[in-house]
Amino acid sequence: MPIAWREVPWVLPVRAVQAIFAIIVLGLTAYVISTFDNVSFYYDDDFNPDTLNFMLFTSVWTLLVATPYLALSPLYVPQIAHRFAVVGMEVVTTIFWFAAFIALAVLLPPSGACHNSPCRSSQAATVFGAFEWVLFAVTAGFAIFNLIGGRGSRNKETVPEVQMAPHAGV
Repeated sequence: MPIAWREVPWVLPVRAVQAIFAIIVLGLTAYVISTFDNVSFYYDDDFNPDTLNFMLFTSVWTLLVATPYLALSPLYVPQIAHRFAVVGMEVVTTIFWFAAFIALAVLLPPSGACHNSPCRSSQAATVFGAFEWVLFAVTAGFAIFNLIGGRGSRNKETVPEVQMAPHAGV
């Protein structure tokens, strides 16, 4: 029988940590974006702020869409917490975090060449983004395991036995 999210004691604390890390990344990334015009922390002047914008989007996505849906819908509105929708939300959010922290990490200089606050804030946002990716990868793996593990046992439990009454004339 598949394990319901309610029966797993560690899922809600992990969701809280995911929300806290998303808030931290949101603050760090917003700070870097706000100082972007004044300070260039990359070797090249062609630094593209789209990577920062994507990191900002990913943290907002996590705070406003993914975490509320994944944490609250199985508990309070189970009709919209379909197994495939939960897995889809987990996987999409995992991919977003992976792409965001890798894209920003590629553009950052080595830690020894990072001497100003926006650069260090970007490094911190990258690290918290990596932790966020790990957390979502774990919960996505659990959701996929729950989906695959529940497929075979669900069919056996929901199919009722059919009793055939003998015909009187036979």
